Amino acid sequence: MQNTLLTQLTILALGSSIIPAAEFKEPVRLTADGKTITLPMPGYASPYLHDLDGDGKKDLLVGQYRKGQITLYPGLGESNFGPGKPLQAGGETLKIPGIW
Repeated sequence: MQNTLLTQLTILALGSSIIPAAEFKEPVRLTADGKTITLPMPGYASPYLHDLDGDGKKDLLVGQYRKGQITLYPGLGESNFGPGKPLQAGGETLKIPGIW
């Protein structure tokens, strides 16, 4: 058992040494309709980029834990977004049950 664990740890150590470090760009504040995107308090957000409407431009979806709703910011291209609106289905605002 101990030899198996040691072998697995060795493989993990060797494997991690060949993976290059991730490089990230400087953070930027996202804007929609020319205004910085802000969230109501407490501000716990779950952002996600996806081409929801199939127009080839990524839309921004931001889940807000407190109210359990998802705001859709339509993609305009080049990381520009239109005004945010609550995500709807069947004419009603979607709400995801949360802890609040």
